[in-house]
Amino acid sequence: MTAFRALLIIMILVVLSYTGIVIATHGLGFIPVFFGDIKAMGWSGQFNLDFSGLLVLSGLWLAWRHQFSPAGLALGLFVLVGGTPLLCTYLLWASMKSKGNVNVLLIGHERAAA
Repeated sequence: MTAFRALLIIMILVVLSYTGIVIATHGLGFIPVFFGDIKAMGWSGQFNLDFSGLLVLSGLWLAWRHQFSPAGLALGLFVLVGGTPLLCTYLLWASMKSKGNVNVLLIGHERAAA
């Protein structure tokens, strides 16, 4: 679990650093670029579409893990928009709360207790 948590921290720091550089260089206008690449039907668009699917699945998993409660739905939406930094932050927190129990980490305390 220590290696997993270290990986999460590294991923958060790398993506936030990279994002900061991109924002400083190109600004915040990523939405037209993101969807423009998808519309252009090139490899960048393919990656963006694939990544979008992973974001949707991450958000659905989070909402499901919290039994589609209002908090779970909000977390799912935040991860859908926030990507890797938010998902890794959540997983870091959840791994600590689950005390390293992977079953609890993946399915939540309520389902794991059942």
